[in-house]
Amino acid sequence: MSESCGLESWLRLTLAAGVGLETQRALLTAFGLPEAVFASGRSAIATRFGPRVAEALFDDALEPAIAAGLEWADKPGNRLLSLADPDYPPQMLQSADPPTLLYLKGRAELLARDSLAIVGSRDATAQGIANAEAFAETLSRSGLAIVSGLALGIDAAAHRGGLRGDGGTIALIGTGADRIYPARNAELAREIAERGVVVSEFPLGTPPLRANFPRRNRLIAGLARGTLVVEAALQSGSLITARLAGELGRDVFAIPGSIHSPLSKGCHQLIREGAKLVESAQDIAEEIGWAKNLEPAAASGPAGSADEERLLATMGFDPVDADTLCERSKLTPDALFAMLLALELAGRVARLPGGRFARLP
Repeated sequence: MSESCGLESWLRLTLAAGVGLETQRALLTAFGLPEAVFASGRSAIATRFGPRVAEALFDDALEPAIAAGLEWADKPGNRLLSLADPDYPPQMLQSADPPTLLYLKGRAELLARDSLAIVGSRDATAQGIANAEAFAETLSRSGLAIVSGLALGIDAAAHRGGLRGDGGTIALIGTGADRIYPARNAELAREIAERGVVVSEFPLGTPPLRANFPRRNRLIAGLARGTLVVEAALQSGSLITARLAGELGRDVFAIPGSIHSPLSKGCHQLIREGAKLVESAQDIAEEIGWAKNLEPAAASGPAGSADEERLLATMGFDPVDADTLCERSKLTPDALFAMLLALELAGRVARLPGGRFARLP
């Protein structure tokens, strides 16, 4: 049977309304590959799975969606990957509810690489974004693929860092592979499709439905050999990803933060529950037996003036407003802002919303 005919059967199986993953796997167990499922006939399926399932599988209304899927898969860089495909990532088979069919856009070979998931808050701090990028870049340069969910904040930072290394990056998304969400990450998504890979289990055209993102999180946890949470509030989806990773026996890592920051509380909770506290990419590499692949740490950049170094020490590592900095440093506002501007241009301080500033590593 031709490849297109085989894909047509996989598409029909996964596009049938109300036929979920559990029923799809039961059908495959009962009859074999999708071609055999449909060759068995409507009556045999109805006898074993009920008339509703049989009607859904043989619904003629599926034809346009099947044709659209085949047309999409025929475009350069696109691919449909079924459970029976030898390139289906074995680690994902161990995840909860492995998808019957994956839609890939980009470098499919990245799915076979060892990988680390990096996740965290959409409303990340400047420090959190810098940490995510730095960890991702260092680990990607060592050959690990960086897995995340293409959300704003930590996810996007992790993808950017991953693209700067040989390991590349894998974006698991909660929409159809032909949709970009959020729109602010459109350019990043295009870059990942060119140099990394975008992966979805959802049919083409699927919009960003709230229920789809927790499902996406199980695939992030299932694909990677470990998950790093950079920043997360207590009610964060990143904690779901971390706990799913733990349930699969994968490593869970968390970066600690300020006791005053709501975005540190989720990480601190994970650490209390057994996640490994990490302060550097080296900590992760040593834990997973990857340290030999790490490049030597780059030397620090040139130090600033003595006054700038004193100001940085005064700032600490929590976001702080200008009035508080004036009071702590005893500098005049003009002198303080001149120094902050120099430090910002040097990449050592970030300006945050609300007139606050944060020290960067």
